[in-house]
Amino acid sequence: MDDIDALLEPEIPALRRYAYALLRNDDAADDLVQDCLERALSRWYLRRRDGDLRAWLFTILRNLYISDLRRRRRRGPHVGLDDAAALGLGPAQEAQVETRDLLVALDQLPEEQKSVLLLVGVEDFSYEETARILGIPLGTVMSRLARGRQRLRSLIENGRASLIRRVK
Repeated sequence: MDDIDALLEPEIPALRRYAYALLRNDDAADDLVQDCLERALSRWYLRRRDGDLRAWLFTILRNLYISDLRRRRRRGPHVGLDDAAALGLGPAQEAQVETRDLLVALDQLPEEQKSVLLLVGVEDFSYEETARILGIPLGTVMSRLARGRQRLRSLIENGRASLIRRVK
C-alpha cells in the first residue's frame, strides 16, 4: 500500500485543481478527488502497469464529474440556505471582476470544450494525453480546443461590453 500511496500522493494537487476548475466549490472538489482516489484504489488491479497513471486518474475524475453532472441535471438545481444568502456582489476590484467574467464565460461553454480547455490550458496536458483522457481522437481535441478558445474569447468580449454602463 505504501507504494500506491507514493504514486498517488504527488497527483493529488493537480487532481484537486482540476476538480475545483470543474466545480468551483472547494468542498465539492475535495469530495470529487476523494471519490476519484477511492475508485482508483478499489480498481488498482485494473490499471495498466505501462500506462500513464496521471492520465488514468484524470480520466476517473472526469468520468465521476460527468456522472454527477448528469445526475444533477435529472434532479434539478439544489440551492442551500448558505448559498441563497450569498447572492450579493463581491468587491469591485478589476482583477476579481475579470476572474468572475472568465469563470462565468467558462461555465457557458459546452462540457466537451470546457474539459479540453481545462486539461490543455490549466493542467498542461499534451493534446495526445488529453485525447487519451477523454477517449476521443487527436483531431477532435484540436478542433474542440480551437472552438472553445474562440467561444470563450467571444463570451468574454461580449460580457465586458454588457458590464460597462454609459453615463451621460
